[in-house]
Amino acid sequence: MKILLYNPDNGVTRNFMPHLWMFLLQALTPTGHEVVLIDGNAQPMDEEGIARYVREQNVGLVGIGAMTRMIAKAYRMADAVRAMGVKVVMGGPHVTEMADEALGRDGGSRHADAVALGEADETWPRIVEDAVRGTLKDVYAPVDDFGQERKPSLQSYPEIPWDKIKLDQFNLLPGILQPLLKRIGAGWGTFRIIPVESGRGCPYGCEFCTVTGFFGDSIRFRTNESVVKELLLLKARAREEGGQIAVFFIDDNFAINVKRTKSLLRDIIAADAQVHWVAQISANLLRDEELVDLIAAAGGKWIFIGMESIDPANLADVKKGFNKPGEYGVVLDRLAQRNVFAITSFIFGMDNDTPGVAERTLKEIRSWPPGLPIFGLMTPLPATPLYKKLEAAGRLTRPKHWQEFIPFAMAHTPLKMSIDEAHNEVRKGWISSYNPEAIERAVDSLNHKPLGYRINILIARLCFRGIYFPQMGRFAWMKTILENRRTIFKLIKQGFRGGLHAAVPSVATQPVTERRD
Repeated sequence: MKILLYNPDNGVTRNFMPHLWMFLLQALTPTGHEVVLIDGNAQPMDEEGIARYVREQNVGLVGIGAMTRMIAKAYRMADAVRAMGVKVVMGGPHVTEMADEALGRDGGSRHADAVALGEADETWPRIVEDAVRGTLKDVYAPVDDFGQERKPSLQSYPEIPWDKIKLDQFNLLPGILQPLLKRIGAGWGTFRIIPVESGRGCPYGCEFCTVTGFFGDSIRFRTNESVVKELLLLKARAREEGGQIAVFFIDDNFAINVKRTKSLLRDIIAADAQVHWVAQISANLLRDEELVDLIAAAGGKWIFIGMESIDPANLADVKKGFNKPGEYGVVLDRLAQRNVFAITSFIFGMDNDTPGVAERTLKEIRSWPPGLPIFGLMTPLPATPLYKKLEAAGRLTRPKHWQEFIPFAMAHTPLKMSIDEAHNEVRKGWISSYNPEAIERAVDSLNHKPLGYRINILIARLCFRGIYFPQMGRFAWMKTILENRRTIFKLIKQGFRGGLHAAVPSVATQPVTERRD
């Protein structure tokens, strides 16, 4: 049987990185089946396109995984596939919490023939076998013999054959630039960001987060040997292709067990398995000087930190009081001293926020080393404690906001500002951080560093600008480049002074700010 695993885009913005679940399920599929992958972020496709693909390729089963912001598109694509008479299995965080919605048991249309709840490591092989026999069940859940939920161990993690998987759709280099980069920058035939997980689960239970509900608070890890082997495989592929590969560790908190993380980083260093990587780590765990030393030595270049707010009252309100705003600057300085920089995430529209929160936050950001600040709105995701609290208080303005995804739009009423005021605060945060003047300041602040670091921050800022101001086509990119021509020409001039090869950094990562919803 031919199986298509499809991950939708949300129709508005695109991610920079493929989703790991597709590769993982491909590796877990029983032998004798052909599995093809399509990520809508890298290979755009509409309903007519997926229906045509399924028909022409004689696909017998389609698996669709989606987070909440993608679910409306996922349902439309699933409907198109089912209209062709092909079975659809859906899974992911949203479907796990809203299985009745996907199955049409809530009074709405049915979108899936079957749903996979939670982690599908153990259930996916059974789903494929049942699909072949024509005996698909409505619901597949990872439970033990006593009907209790079971979280899969990661000790026998499947090998993902990165050396053989076709990755053409995930090359991030625009085609127009590839000939130039091949000529002036050795090793730039391709550039990809590859998702890797070393562990699952988070014990913190932040009120707005889906992670604890989906993966649980029981932390599980792969073996160090397994992770190192995967990094070596990716490193070898990049070398053979004459390209670049960066890794995004998608663990919800890469250093949640500091002792184990240090052990893994030491093994990466000992095996010479360093690739440039990004990981998500809480600020409180970065107090450890030895940990930060090892991060830098093991290839870490960017750390995603969910700061959320500079107001301790806000943090306490959402059960994230372990974040201490007073130490944010110290943590970022500690990273920057080792040439590791931060993606700092902030949420506006929290209950203690008032008009002016953007400027107050920006004032703090300007005192820190240059990084990649991102701004979002407090969003009540299904089944989270935040959603239940706001629903009980009658504060939800769009109770099923996911049915019509609107980027950067609130679904509830804040306490101390209006919805429009919250929207304006987010817009101010993005404009103030990613206008040409702000990008130039960030680049110039690294004048004491080698040229590669300045190019790195320029490329990263230009790409992250696209989260709020989508750069979906050639014209949009040309406009962005033109707006930032002063900074670009400055770097080109410096590059020619130092030689052409000095103008291209070893890897200019474009990390994804992708939490698991």
